[in-house]
Amino acid sequence: MKVPKALSNLIESFQKLPGIGPKSAQRLSYYLLHVPQSELDYFSDALSRLKKDTVVCSICKNVSDIDPCPICSDAKRDQSTILVVEQPLDILAFERTGKFYGCYHVLHGSLNPLDNIGPDEIFIADLITRLKEKNGRSVSELIIATNPTMEGDATALYLAGKIKELNLDIKLTRLGMGIPTGADLEYADEATLREAIEGRRLL
Repeated sequence: MKVPKALSNLIESFQKLPGIGPKSAQRLSYYLLHVPQSELDYFSDALSRLKKDTVVCSICKNVSDIDPCPICSDAKRDQSTILVVEQPLDILAFERTGKFYGCYHVLHGSLNPLDNIGPDEIFIADLITRLKEKNGRSVSELIIATNPTMEGDATALYLAGKIKELNLDIKLTRLGMGIPTGADLEYADEATLREAIEGRRLL
């Protein structure tokens, strides 16, 4: 059976999203056929404005609607502690714990030679520059909170090596036990993340 062009285009678009296979793409597309046009218009407008109305924070590289982002602009945050994460979603996970009061740095990925992702493809150089310049403040601890995967561990080791080369007086730590190997931090529960922060270890 020939699928209408508008429908096949939408199915193809959904399939480009992570975790969406052909059948899921078809189900989503056919579901949207039954949604009122007003909701579709709202959905399409939200999509079209996604990149237009967001910015990457010039300090921490988090996604926000203002620059600097609200966390970097908050005078109550502990500017001397920076927690390094792979993705902006990880920040949401840590903020839900209510137990971390420092600042963040988002790498937007991890080192993965198989996918041609090297140090220049993620925000490592920006972190090094940030530590050197200190943005007028002194950083006393850097917590590396990359995912407990092969790529996350490789990124943590690379970061630790680069920062130690700078001979800065910065305490380097890694999240403690509690996060299962191979897990993504964005899916960890709040209690597990709290324990991981409190049980961080020196690198």
